[in-house]
Formats: sequence, structure tokens, C-alpha cells
Amino acid sequence: MNRLICDKLRYDRRQSAIEHETYMQYLTDEQIVVYQKVIEAVQNSNGGVFFLYGYRGTGKTFVWKTLASALRSRSQVVLTVASSGIASLLLPGGRTTHSHFAIPLNLDEFSTCNISQGSALAELLIKTMLIIWDEAPW
Repeated sequence: MNRLICDKLRYDRRQSAIEHETYMQYLTDEQIVVYQKVIEAVQNSNGGVFFLYGYRGTGKTFVWKTLASALRSRSQVVLTVASSGIASLLLPGGRTTHSHFAIPLNLDEFSTCNISQGSALAELLIKTMLIIWDEAPW
């Protein structure tokens, strides 16, 4: 296994399970619906894109933490990224999207991510069950 995958599996499964159990007690009914839809898609390997939006303080980061703890407690790879460095600090194990996915900072119509086939990063992305991208630009 490559170093990137090992780093993403380094979480304490038991601690993640405890966090998950605690977080689940505080989810609102709306948050539970979101949580269940995402978990179902991951468990069934359906893939998909889910957008969770709301005003500041509505619990979006809390939902991300609950999802991450659920999957990490099962030794599944979850990547938590955000567009800004400050937002990435709020996510467990968070990084900026530019650094994690080798996205160039100065984009033009010819820009591509610098991820080579068979590289450690490519293997990590294949192994990843969920990417949580907070503050995704749209």
C-alpha cells in the first residue's frame, strides 16, 4: 500500500466509531436524510454528487464530520477538502483541493490536474470511498 493510502487509513477506528455514535445523536431530521442518502450511495457503490448547501451555522460541517467518522470507523478512505485553507482546517484531516488534487493555481483552458496513471495519488483516488469537498466553487 502506498504512503498516501496508509496516511488516510491511520485514523483510530474505535475513536471514529465513538465520534460517529455521538454525532448521530445530534443530527437533525434533515441532516439524517442527507447522511442516509450519502451512506447508501457509498455502501452500494452507486457514486454520485451531492450538494449540501445552507447558510453559515446550519450544520454542514457537522454532517461532513459525521459522514467521515462513519466511514473511517470502517477503515474506508475519505478525503476531506475545501477550496480555502481556513475552511479545510474545519474538516477532520482536511486539505485544500489545490494541494490534494494537484490542481494548478493559475488556470486557463489548457489546465489539467497533474495526476499520473499508476501514481500514489491515482491509487489513493481509486481507493477513496467518499470525497467531501466543502465550499466547492460552482
